[in-house]
Order: sequence, then structure tokens, then C-alpha cells
Amino acid sequence: MSDALPLRKNGSLIPADMMVPVFIIVIVLMLIIPMPALILDALMALNLVLNLLILLLVLYTRRAIDFSVFPTLLLVSTVFGLGLNVSSTRLILTQGLDFDGKMVRAFSTFVVGDAAGNDGLVIGFIIFIILIAVQAFVITKGATRVAEVAARFTLDAMGPKQMAVEAEYNSGAISEEEARRRKQEIQREADFYGAMDGASKFISGNVKIGIFITVINLVGGLILGMALRGEPFGTAIQTYAALTIGDGLLSQLPSLFLSVATGIIVTRSVSDGSFGGDVQNQFSRNAWVYFVSAGTMFVIAFLPGFPWYVLIPISAGLFYIGYRLHRTEKVSFQKELQKASSAGKKAAAPGTPADSGVLEPPDPVSIELGYALIPLVDKDKGAELLERITRIRREIGFDLGVRVPSIRIVDNMRIDPGSYCVKLRGVEVARGSIRMGWYLGINPGTVTEELPGEKTVDPAFSLPAVWIPEDKRAKAEQLGYTVVDPPSIIATHLTEIIKRHAAEIVGRQEVQNLIDKIKKDYPAVCEEVTKIMGIGEIQKVLQGLLREQVSIRNIVAILETLADFRPVTKDTSVLIEKVRQALGRQICLQYAGEDNVLHVITVENSLVRKIVESRLDTVNGPVAALEPAVHRAWITALSRSVAAVQKAGYTPVILCPEEARVLIKVSSAREIPDLAVLSVPEIAPDIQVEAVAEIRLEE
Repeated sequence: MSDALPLRKNGSLIPADMMVPVFIIVIVLMLIIPMPALILDALMALNLVLNLLILLLVLYTRRAIDFSVFPTLLLVSTVFGLGLNVSSTRLILTQGLDFDGKMVRAFSTFVVGDAAGNDGLVIGFIIFIILIAVQAFVITKGATRVAEVAARFTLDAMGPKQMAVEAEYNSGAISEEEARRRKQEIQREADFYGAMDGASKFISGNVKIGIFITVINLVGGLILGMALRGEPFGTAIQTYAALTIGDGLLSQLPSLFLSVATGIIVTRSVSDGSFGGDVQNQFSRNAWVYFVSAGTMFVIAFLPGFPWYVLIPISAGLFYIGYRLHRTEKVSFQKELQKASSAGKKAAAPGTPADSGVLEPPDPVSIELGYALIPLVDKDKGAELLERITRIRREIGFDLGVRVPSIRIVDNMRIDPGSYCVKLRGVEVARGSIRMGWYLGINPGTVTEELPGEKTVDPAFSLPAVWIPEDKRAKAEQLGYTVVDPPSIIATHLTEIIKRHAAEIVGRQEVQNLIDKIKKDYPAVCEEVTKIMGIGEIQKVLQGLLREQVSIRNIVAILETLADFRPVTKDTSVLIEKVRQALGRQICLQYAGEDNVLHVITVENSLVRKIVESRLDTVNGPVAALEPAVHRAWITALSRSVAAVQKAGYTPVILCPEEARVLIKVSSAREIPDLAVLSVPEIAPDIQVEAVAEIRLEE
């Protein structure tokens, strides 16, 4: 039954569902079947009223999309008017002097007035031409252009608006139902202005066809009257010219209503009130506008030749309006002042909570996209980046044991259209650029032949790269390039950023949540650790591990180690070293090959002693305070050995005594931030160690 037509309670068809199809069929039949003058008069009056109603509805509509049937109604009304034109033309040419269309004759007489003979005809033609020109060159052309621009900008803004709604929904500011309603409204707005872009062409076409029908009426009437009916030229020109003017003006007046309505509806912005209400509100904001206007009119009234009896009353009226507005503004200002004063006293009262909105912290992780990258998160276009981000959060949680919080994606019109930036707690940490529709060919060092194109750098690993069009993708892969698409570029860059800054993501609340999660299965460990250590101390240990890409997924082993050594020492750096030794097998397997062989770089004993002897304990942990010349020589030797190991195809890993490990890592962090430094106690028994280089200072 749901597929049937809508019924009333008594089972009869709803009139609106029946009247509209009948009306459309009548319009089509009007173009073919002749009709009596009486019916033509009734339909012409109906056309005039219909277009007047449309104009009034537009004026009282709050938002353009609230009158969503307007584009279709524009077409129906235009065709209806053209049907009346055809019917009236048929009757005028057929009946000539006997034409009894009261609406046409009355309108012709009203426009021509008391002017006699050809003067009245000339006046009528002049009025008709002016009316046509106003419609064609002012209203219609302007409305058409505005409709085109509005449609383009509405479609361009559709993606950012939907992203904003999605962001509000993700943050919990709105419900799912409200988000769905807003998205439907955005879609309706885009559909409306897209339809108006085409519907505005109906008006311009109606104006042109009105000129054509007028010429046909006049020329055809003269030919029929003089050649077939034998009427004198004067009689024929008086008859058919007068009827043509009346018919043309009568058809163009409703068309003018429709043109004005079209111009108003496409030029209106989104508002909370009707057009009249907006005019009243916006013309009553400043009383001084009327005072200045009143003074100007008053001065002009006393200039020679100006009608003072007209200008002085206008000046007085403007002054009165300004006076009333000034009084209203004064009363409103006093009310607002009293309200602000009472609100300030209430806020200053003891025990009153402050506004928490200003204290809302920034998002832990967020990505800002230029508007050209919005298709990457548009669900209608696949939303590839959203799926990649979901996988990134899961993979990082598996690799590092860190629960990555929800990543907020927002559009930012202030950055380049093809750019994006990654922020941690509101601070930018990385930025990159994307060329949509192109691929990034990364040179891993094995490229046999370089491709021509725009040179760039891979944002994640700073490798040389080139932008490649889609038709050259296969060739680039054959030449040894690593070819990635735009979503993969951002996803890879984001992954590296999160791994590199994982320590910043882990705050005290995240540590507490982690402990609460495992407390159900390991209550003894959690209770013992929390009794002897604060959450902040545990956080510092976990952050120290994450800074060197050590996974904290085995949180139970970490807490047990802290429970063992915290009673012995409070030094965070020592606790970190003991935890690393407990996780030794895990750390070694990060860098060992498939045969469990760990290729390492050793450090000369004398150099180790120098580094250990230079130890300086600070509030941020121990550092190696080497002399500047020794430090430069140490970094030079270290860089040379690392480059040689990388050239041999191994991951550079420094192996050193326990007491020197943290000092070597800290001293090389600025120059080689990703260098892995292991201590001897971290090597698991079943891991074979092979020294491939030794760092020594040159004499």
C-alpha cells in the first residue's frame, strides 16, 4: 500500500496531486487547441495572479532553499505564459476587429490612455520596448550571472561545510540526527542553486520569444487584414498594433514579476527573517544616517529651482525617523549595560564557576587540509584518507603500544589549496604539499633512469622525488621509483610524525587509563607500582622508552621492572635503562636480521671513558659535556661509521657499555636523531652479535 498514491481518510485522491498534472496538461493543450476569449481572459488573470503570488512568496521566504520548488515553478509559469501568448496570437490573427479579449483590450487602453491616433500606438510601443529592455539587460542578465556564481560557490563550499558538520559530530557537539539533517540541508542548497543556474535561462528565453511573438502579431495582422480581409492600412495598423501592444504588455507584466522574483531569490543571503524584515532591521541600525540625509535634503530645498515644498517634508520625515531610532538605540544600550553589569556581578560572586569553554584544550592530534585536498576525506568520493587514518591508529597501537587518540581533520582556507599540516596539541609539527591527480615517484637510490618532471622531496623521509602523471606510473615503477598516491603520502607522513612524537602523546591521563585497563587482570602489579611511584614518574619512564622507538605494549613487564628497581633508585634515567634491559629481546629483534644476527658498531674504550667522564647530571637527565673540539671529532667519527654501515646494507646500531648508552644517545640525538644505541646488558642470549665497524677518534 505504501507504493500507492496518497489518500485522504475517505479514500479520495489528494487535490494537489491531481490538480498539478491537470494544470500541466492544460498548458500543453493551450499550444494546440483554440480557446474562447472568455477562457483566455480567465487564464490571463490567473497567470497575472500566479506570478504575483510567486513574487510575494519570495519576498516573505526566510531562506532560498525554503522555496525549493521555485526552479520547477519557474519553468511551469514560463510555459504557461507562452501558451497564453500562442492562444491570444491565434485569436487576434483569426478574429481581427471582432477579437473580444477583454484583458488584452483593457490593458491596451489603460497603457495608451487618452492619446489619440498614432500617438497612443507610439507610446505603447515605447513602453513595451522599455519593459523588454529592463527585463533583458538589467534584471534577467544580472539574475543569470548571480545564479551562475552562486551555483559555483555553493558547490565549491559543499565539501568544507560537510567536513565542518562531520567535525562537530565527531567532537560530540551535535547528535547524529542533527548531523544528518544539516548534511541534507547542505545537499538541498547545492541542488537548489544548481537548478537555479539553469532555470534562470528560462526567463531570458521568455523575453526573447516575447519580442518575436510581438513582431509576428504585428506583421501577420497587417498581412491578414490588408491582403485577405481588404482592410485599409490605417484601420489594420490601428487594430493589430493596439492588440499587439496590449497582448505583449499583458504577457510581459507577469514575466516581469517572475524576473524580479528570480533576481531576489538568487541574490538573497542566508537569513533568519524575510526580505522585508531584513530591510527593516538593517535600515534601522544607525540613526545618524537619517540625520545626515535630513540635513542634506533641507539644504537642497533652499537651492534655486528645487521644489522646497517637496524636499522640506521629506527632510522632516527623515529627521523624525532618525530621532525615533536614536531613542530606541539609547534604551537598548542602557538595557545591555544593565544586563552586562548584573552578569559581571554574578560572575564575580564567590563560588561561581568560570566559563569552561575558554579552557578547552586543543586536539591531541589534528590535520588541517587545504580546500583542494578535501576530496580525500569526502565520503562521496571514497574518503580514502579516513580509512588510512583508521588503519594508522590501529597499527601504531600494535607497534608501539600507544593508543593514538582520535585525529581531527579540518579544512583550513588560510593555507595553500594543495597543502596540509599536522598539529600536536595545537602546535604545527609538520607540513607537506600534494598535487591531486598526480603520483609521487620516490627515488630510493636504485633508480636506473630519472624521469623528467617537477622535482620535490618526500615529506616523510626527505628522499628525492618527482611528481608523475598517471600515464607514466608504470614506466616509473619499471625504472625503480617507489610510486605512491596522495592518500598514501599523507598517511605515511602522519605515521612517521606520530611515531617520532609518540612520547608527547602519552600524558598522565593516558598513563592512568593504561593502568586502569590492565588493573583488572594484573591488580597486584598495578597496586605495588602505584604505591611506590606516582603517575608522573611512570609517565617519564614510558616517554623515555618511546623517544627511542621502544614499544610499551608489554606494559606488565615494564611495571614489574619498575616495582623491582624503584625502591633502589629514584633516577629516571637508571629506571629507563633497567626497563630496556628487561625488554632486551624485544629491542634486539627490532634491529636483528632474519638469522637473529645483530650487526653493530662498537666504540673504542678510550672514547667510551672520555664520554663517561664528561657526564653531567641536569634536571632533564644526564648529558655528555665533551669539550667542543672533542665533540666535533666524536660526531665526525660517528657519522663516518654510520654512513659506512648504511652503505653496506645494515641498519646502524651502536653497542656500548651500560653506563655510556644514555650519554652516547643524548650526544648524537641532534645530528643523528634516529640512531639506535644499545647497551651490552640489553643483548638477549640467543642473539648473535657481529661488529661491522668501530668508532675511534683520529689523532
